[in-house]
Amino acid sequence: MVLARVWCAPEMPDPTIDNQPLASLTIGHLTLTGRVLAAPMAGVSDQPYRTLARRYGAALAVSEMVTSAPDLRQSEKSRRRTTHDGETGPISVQLLGADPLQMASAARENVARGAQIIDINMGCPTKKVCKRLVGSALMRDEPLVARILEAVVQSVDVPVTLKMRTGWDRVSRNAPVIACIAEQAGIRALTVHGRSRQCKYHGPIDYDTITEVKAAVSIPVIANGDIDTPEHARRVLQATGADAVMVGRAAQGQPWLLGRISSFLDRNQDPGDPPLAEKYDTLRGHLDALYSFYGCDYGVRIARKHFHWYAARLSPHNPFGRLFNRASSPSAQQALVTAFFDNLTSRDPCREI
Repeated sequence: MVLARVWCAPEMPDPTIDNQPLASLTIGHLTLTGRVLAAPMAGVSDQPYRTLARRYGAALAVSEMVTSAPDLRQSEKSRRRTTHDGETGPISVQLLGADPLQMASAARENVARGAQIIDINMGCPTKKVCKRLVGSALMRDEPLVARILEAVVQSVDVPVTLKMRTGWDRVSRNAPVIACIAEQAGIRALTVHGRSRQCKYHGPIDYDTITEVKAAVSIPVIANGDIDTPEHARRVLQATGADAVMVGRAAQGQPWLLGRISSFLDRNQDPGDPPLAEKYDTLRGHLDALYSFYGCDYGVRIARKHFHWYAARLSPHNPFGRLFNRASSPSAQQALVTAFFDNLTSRDPCREI
């Protein structure tokens, strides 16, 4: 096999070039080196993904949302989502819920497990979440928002942040109002996804509302939504005045995008994609981490979506997708990864490995 070899983790990016330090972002007493954050994504930003995102240059990688419901906190899913062994800090855990006391209790519990930042989810737009009146549905009840934020901030001695939308719908864009409520409650940073809950993940980004949020508060504001290139990240910061950007779906299958954006924002240098050999190493290592974290059976299932994201970036019409879905063991999946990359090089011999 052309590419068969032992996986080695890519080295951490050099934090300085020509003695120029990366710009920093301060959240409470914590200083993050860099202005690119990896977004919390349910079913995606697990420990293996967060570790990879940090390795490739994310200044912070926020966990998947964790329920605050007492009867679900000890479930296997919640246990996995609150596992941080070996993870590079600061550790940020996102909480989901609508009961102030439960949210405060969950915040204390997660701090005891190692969380150094508590993030509150008021941004998830999915029907499953919003029908329970949590996530972005909370933006319709500003008094409840205030009670939740105050309860969580007062319950822990770590910084508390908030991720939200521009509003419930295109008309009810109350993010600037909630931003002021959040700052008064003691929230230390805000992330704004530039769409309303009604828009979900479709349609243009509302940069005007992000700009209004930035003008309304003195705490850091992080812009989120469809940031998919280094140039776009810079334009977003220039247009909104935001302090940092958060990258979500665009990094699926290309975690190195986080480092490219960080380098471009802080050094005006885009290193471009890594060599194909490093992409191969990264995918193999990512899958190995999934098998180790979830166990072989569940890890094989989780690996399928990640392979498809990587493969779509490299070869949108690749013939390996269905084969990978049918593979039932780590060794079979990894053999297909090697075959997939061998196929890429055989079709384009100029793509050196």
